[in-house]
Amino acid sequence: MSQHLFQSYQPIAAIALTPSAVRILSPFCRSSGAILHLSASLAEQISHSEPKQIYHTSLKDHLAAIWPHYQALVFGVAVGAVVRLIAPLLGHKTEDPAIIVVAPEGQFVISLCSGHQGGADQLTRLIAQQLSATPIITSASTQLNLPSVDIFGDRFGWRKGQGDWNGVSSAIARLEPVQVIQEAGSTLWQNNLPTEHPFYFDLSDDVSFKGRIWISPTVRRFSETSEIAKVQWHPRVLWVGIGCIRGATMAQITAAVEQVLQRFHLAPKAIAGLSTIDLKADEIGLLEYAQSSQLPLKTYSAEVLKTVAVPNPSDIVEKAVNTPSVAEAAALEAAKEYGKAVLLVQKQITDAVTIAIAQSELEYIGRTGYIGLVGIGPGNLDQITPAASTAITSADVIIGYSLYTDLIQLLIHPSQIIESLPITQEVQRAQRAIQLAQWGLSVVVISSGDCGIYGMAGLVLEQLSLNRWDGKTPQVEVFPGISALQATASRVGAPLMHDFCAISLSDLLTPLDIIEKRLEAAAKADFVTAIYNPRSKTRLQPLLTAHEIFLKYRDPLTPVAIVHSVYRQEEEIFLTTLEKMLESPIDMLTTILIGNSTTFIHENWMITPRGYLKNF
Repeated sequence: MSQHLFQSYQPIAAIALTPSAVRILSPFCRSSGAILHLSASLAEQISHSEPKQIYHTSLKDHLAAIWPHYQALVFGVAVGAVVRLIAPLLGHKTEDPAIIVVAPEGQFVISLCSGHQGGADQLTRLIAQQLSATPIITSASTQLNLPSVDIFGDRFGWRKGQGDWNGVSSAIARLEPVQVIQEAGSTLWQNNLPTEHPFYFDLSDDVSFKGRIWISPTVRRFSETSEIAKVQWHPRVLWVGIGCIRGATMAQITAAVEQVLQRFHLAPKAIAGLSTIDLKADEIGLLEYAQSSQLPLKTYSAEVLKTVAVPNPSDIVEKAVNTPSVAEAAALEAAKEYGKAVLLVQKQITDAVTIAIAQSELEYIGRTGYIGLVGIGPGNLDQITPAASTAITSADVIIGYSLYTDLIQLLIHPSQIIESLPITQEVQRAQRAIQLAQWGLSVVVISSGDCGIYGMAGLVLEQLSLNRWDGKTPQVEVFPGISALQATASRVGAPLMHDFCAISLSDLLTPLDIIEKRLEAAAKADFVTAIYNPRSKTRLQPLLTAHEIFLKYRDPLTPVAIVHSVYRQEEEIFLTTLEKMLESPIDMLTTILIGNSTTFIHENWMITPRGYLKNF
């Protein structure tokens, strides 16, 4: 399993006190990159090749020493003991590491402390999926199937502003009316709210609100005497264009930006980045300001900037740098990379620095996007790999055919965005996944069976290649699943023990004459053959053709397995012969396995010999 899924929680420490705890936590350490902490005496008892840290003091003293250095602590220790160990170390939920406890037998994973802001709730879900355990999360928002108000903007790169976060969270937990005033940023978080939620988005609603959420680049000043709990999120939509004299200092640039923000009541946390002309790419003061503020700096040539329409062009600036605008044009050009751009603040001039601010349509997330191509298996959660389920649980966005998203409903949690598109819109699904990942979100595209066998993996990678993908951004991983032919085979015995092939009878993407050539070759070569997409309501001829071709080369009594909705509640299994194959019900959710010349049926088990007994 990729350590990427646990990247945002690093560094992680895992603490074990017994050999059984080491056994339970070791798979998690291998998959996540967590460092296992062992006492010297325990380390002598076990053989453990993964990264570990051995301590020679008491666990209490060791925890005090490592507490400030880890974002998460995962204990393979009894809950009561963990509570006593960490109690003296707890400070505030915004600063404490996430605390997770794995039950002694590994059957439960418990989010103990720093559930929201520390990430313990989400990390608990990931560990539980990886260990095939049950996550125990007791936060009120989770119980109500609602996103946590103090973290739901994190995935979009939003920054938390001032406000009564506890007050608003409490109002939401009580399902009291909470007004949302969103002036900027993505509204995707609203799309998957449950029917019963406390949020009101219509400003005309005549409701007695108990809470208010502002989502805006503007700084709101809240009255201390207000009875309504209020908070503010700041989407990063502001691009600060900067022009300056040669040698302008970091202090001068900092003061100029702060003055403009204050004058126009804009939040520093809403800044997405800085922009200027490429002639200033080596300006020390500007580089120092960008680095100290941890903001990206975009530079543009004069040729690009002179094409940007601005309200305040300058002949003096044009003579100096060959473009009539630096600050306004650079701000607009940077914002334009994230959708529509509006010049929010026209250029403001000081002795050394000129500042302009543009607002972008989309916020800057500030993360490298990610696409997980996931096979969910035949449809039963017992048949999905831990790696695949962990990838699903970790994603910001899940994209798939609605039937498939329904099948994984138990893996989905309230803060995730689900986009279900019809079965014929595979290209749109791929394009949407790429769009969101290029923006900076973590996206999972699900397919039934194995995503690389008649699934979405190939299409997404094809689309990326057409976009001149560099192979790195966005990051891409493929998580295999149990394919339909494997699942079908497991339900009827061992029919795939010798050479086999798979052929889809759908002619939507493959011409019928090519399908017929492949059927002819498979039948003639005596392959065990898996038939996918055998028929739809309007497409029967390819199945009739397949039947005719196989009868030409195979004995009419050749065993055939027909399995409908394998591993799902509607599953139906028919063992028949090639001659009578068409007498069984067959549709698009059916997989057919046609045996080869050696395949036989014994007590309702379909078996294809590999040949071992010939030489025994």
